[in-house]
Amino acid sequence: MGNTKTALIIVDMINTYDHPDAEHLIPSVREALPSVVHLMENARKAGIPVIYVNDNFGQWRSHHGEILEKALSGSRPELVEPVAPDDESMFVVKARHSIFFETPLTYLLAQLEIGHVVLCGQVTEQCILYSALDAHIRHLDVTIPRDAVAHIHADLADAALRMMERNMGAEIVASDEVRFQEEQNS
Repeated sequence: MGNTKTALIIVDMINTYDHPDAEHLIPSVREALPSVVHLMENARKAGIPVIYVNDNFGQWRSHHGEILEKALSGSRPELVEPVAPDDESMFVVKARHSIFFETPLTYLLAQLEIGHVVLCGQVTEQCILYSALDAHIRHLDVTIPRDAVAHIHADLADAALRMMERNMGAEIVASDEVRFQEEQNS
């Protein structure tokens, strides 16, 4: 793509945790949450775009404020509050696993001249994997901070991270290795 600008994309962290796999997911979200918050804070400090791409829970009349309210009134608000969008954050609603599938994200990234995405959030072996593949086929550089993605099944998450690295050229790093540089996006 040639663009060197970066965006942090937070995937499905605005969550009600009212689904069949929640009991398996929640411990991993608890582990990943501090790293997601760290990345979000560093991106904001550096002026890097923070884009939330989130399921709409099948509520097709919802907007991001309603999705956030629903998640905060759910069973695990302590997992949502630390990563709540601020007034500068962008929010894209998705219906399926990939952050790109029938969303305006490709257009938004082009408008922002983004050539590199840092993906964090959930679920490693599902939405993160499919989104990394879709980013790869769009010629975007992809970084996945392994400690800032949550999984349902650890073995599948490990396999997904290996696939993203090997087959999609994603850079798999620790979240403290991600450096957001102000000058790249000015």
